[in-house]
Amino acid sequence: MTLKSTGVLTRRGLLRGFAATAISAAPVYANAAGFLRGSGDVRRINMYSGRTGESIDTIYWVEGEYIPDALKEITYFFRDWRNSKIKAVDARTVDIMTAAHRLMETDEPYMLLSGYRSPETNAMLRSRSRGVAKNSLHMKAQAADLRLKSRSVSQMASAAKACSAGGVGTYRGSNFVHMDCGVVRSWNG
Repeated sequence: MTLKSTGVLTRRGLLRGFAATAISAAPVYANAAGFLRGSGDVRRINMYSGRTGESIDTIYWVEGEYIPDALKEITYFFRDWRNSKIKAVDARTVDIMTAAHRLMETDEPYMLLSGYRSPETNAMLRSRSRGVAKNSLHMKAQAADLRLKSRSVSQMASAAKACSAGGVGTYRGSNFVHMDCGVVRSWNG
């Protein structure tokens, strides 16, 4: 399933058309914290899931405002794929992911390995791995585990850390980076 618009002219569709040229001209910020506070920009997230086969490519922020329908699509995309449970995604995490993506200067979509995790899924994963936190921010829909083919784990982690806006976990053995909107910190998994 691909989460794309159906061709009906909507506010979001108009914004996408307007923003199409702005995306390529959007500035890359040396300090993403400024980006997160900024207005007057366009924020876009592009991801796919190897688990569900779905993809999403959406503009979720224009001129200082989140687009509610886009956040709903992102929330659905972030759902616990094991049991289809949903929790509203924290837009701050999406902002951090977007800022890090811009800093890496790539058009490749993120591969989302894990977004929201229900308490049941988190408990199951925790029983199998000591690397899963008991009170994981995944259970609050405030975290994402991500991969890019064109960038190393170190490059992704460096970009996320440059945002100075949340937690960054580096998992070289499993080839992914954890990004969240919690307290600024970093660790190696």
